[in-house]
Amino acid sequence: MGERHVLGLSGGKDSAALAVYMRQTHPELDIEYFFTDTGKELPEVYEFLGRLEGYLGRPIERLNPRRDFDFWLREYNHFLPSPQTRWCTRMLKLKPFEQWIKPMLASGDKVTSYVAIRADEEYREGYSSKQNNLIVTLPFREAGIDKAGVMDILESSGVGYPKYYEWRSRSGCTFCFFQQKIEWVHLKERHPEAFEEAKALEKDALEHGSPFTWSAGESLVDLEKPERVAQITADFELRKARTRANTPINPLRPIDVVNIDDIYGEDEGGGSCLICHK
Repeated sequence: MGERHVLGLSGGKDSAALAVYMRQTHPELDIEYFFTDTGKELPEVYEFLGRLEGYLGRPIERLNPRRDFDFWLREYNHFLPSPQTRWCTRMLKLKPFEQWIKPMLASGDKVTSYVAIRADEEYREGYSSKQNNLIVTLPFREAGIDKAGVMDILESSGVGYPKYYEWRSRSGCTFCFFQQKIEWVHLKERHPEAFEEAKALEKDALEHGSPFTWSAGESLVDLEKPERVAQITADFELRKARTRANTPINPLRPIDVVNIDDIYGEDEGGGSCLICHK
């Protein structure tokens, strides 16, 4: 019996900042970093994980599920995952994690899992442990670190932000159903092959009777029409200008950046999958 320390990375800013923070504040801990890979991640996610590995000085273990997204899509009768039925999170993120730590727990090891819930996210809860020897801890909440603190950690360490934050608000699958409509437009512009794959999956699901489309109330076929793209883009630019006008200037961070979270809110559209986007 011994002690193990694990920290899950999503490819997003908060979990990356937590990894940096734990290395800076607790270098004595032998933390094992892991990433649950659905096989449908953005290329920018893999690039960022490589950069993070360089900073941490150790590899990030990839937990590849034995059965991929396409397998589970068939198991769920070709019905797309949705905010109401998040089978992708359950089968492609949580299950691989549980299988990975199962031998540790069975051997009697005490496993501490570090989760990147910030101090300004009172409404979020971490993974609920069902084992007495699995301890879930929230270092950011304990230390009072909020979104601005996460930004400072990543900037001061030199790790920086993942490149997809230039056009997207969260990590996870290329066709995450929590994306804003402007993010679907940007996906089509930057990764047209991924957009076409998402469109094909949606078409197949609808033909099998799925009640869900990737974007609530609108198919990707309709969303990509030129007039609809123009409307979505115009709405986004209007919101961005309004947000910029109402945002106080920070002399310590003079770069003029307004991200999608600031414009729509981090949980516009029904929330987000904690284990994915963090």
